[in-house]
Amino acid sequence: MNIINRQNLKSLSTLTKARYLSSLASLLIMLSSIAIILVNGFNWGLDFTGGVVTEVKIDPKIKSEQISQLLGQGSAQEVSVISAGEPGRWVLRYAKVDNAATGDIKTVLAPLTNDVEVLNSSIVGPQIGQELAEQGGLALLAAMLCILAYLSFRFEWRLASGALLALFHDVIFVLAFFSLTQMEFNLTILAAVLAILGYSLNDSIVIADRVREVLIAKPKMATDEICSSAVKATFSRTMVTSGTTLFTVGALWIMGGAPLQGFSIAMFLGIMIGTLSSISVGTCLPELLKVKAEHYEVTPISDTP
Repeated sequence: MNIINRQNLKSLSTLTKARYLSSLASLLIMLSSIAIILVNGFNWGLDFTGGVVTEVKIDPKIKSEQISQLLGQGSAQEVSVISAGEPGRWVLRYAKVDNAATGDIKTVLAPLTNDVEVLNSSIVGPQIGQELAEQGGLALLAAMLCILAYLSFRFEWRLASGALLALFHDVIFVLAFFSLTQMEFNLTILAAVLAILGYSLNDSIVIADRVREVLIAKPKMATDEICSSAVKATFSRTMVTSGTTLFTVGALWIMGGAPLQGFSIAMFLGIMIGTLSSISVGTCLPELLKVKAEHYEVTPISDTP
C-alpha cells in the first residue's frame, strides 16, 4: 500500500511540473499572440471590407492559378479564385469595385479564352461590411459575457477565472495565427472562433468540476495535488474527445475544399490549443489564486428566526 501511495505521489508530482511548464508556455504564447495581432492586424475578407463576388464558367482545362495571375495583373490587386464545385466553374472575389479591369471579366480573361460566361455577380458595400464587423464583435462579446455569467454561477470565482482565461488564451492564439499568416478573415472564421469558445469551455468545465469534487472529498489534500489528480482523472476522456474531434475536423479540412479551409484550420488549432489551456491555465490559475476546500463548504442555515 505504501509503495502504491509513493508511486501515486510521484506521478502527481511529475504531472504538477508538467502543468507548470505548460502554463509558462501558454503565457508566452498568449503574450506573443497579442503582440502579433497588434503588429500585423488582420486581412479582412470581403464580408467586412466590401467588394465584388462574381461566379463565372470557363474552359475546365484552365487552372485557378492562371485565372488568378491574369486577374491580378489586370486589377492591380489580389483576386481570390475559388472552385464552385464543378469543373470550369469559379467564384472570383475582389475588393475594388471601381476598377474597369475587374468590372469587365470577359475582357480581362480574353487572353485565356473567349468562352467566358458570367453566371452572377454581387456587390457587398463598405457600409454593410462595417455593420457585419460590428455585429461579429458584439456576438463575440455577448458570448464571452454569457460564459462569464455561467461560470460565476457554476463555480466559485477562482475556478471560474481559470476557465475564462483559458478561453481568452484559445481565442487569442487562433486570431494570432490568422494575423501572422494573413489568411483572409471572414464570417466563416468568426463562426469557427465562436465554436472554439464552446468547445474549450466544455473541457475546462469538466476539469474544474473534478477539482471541486476532490476539494470537497479531500479537504486536507494539497491544492497542487488536487489539481493534478483532477487532470489525471479526466485526461483519458479529454484525449479521446479531442482526438475524435480532430479526426472529424481534419477530414473536413482535407475534403471540404477551399471554401471550408479557413474554418477547418481555425477549428483544428482551437481544439489543440484548447486541450492544452484547459489542463495548464485552467488548473494553474485557481491554484495560484489559493483555491481551497472551505470555498465550497456548505453554510448551514440557522433555524432561529
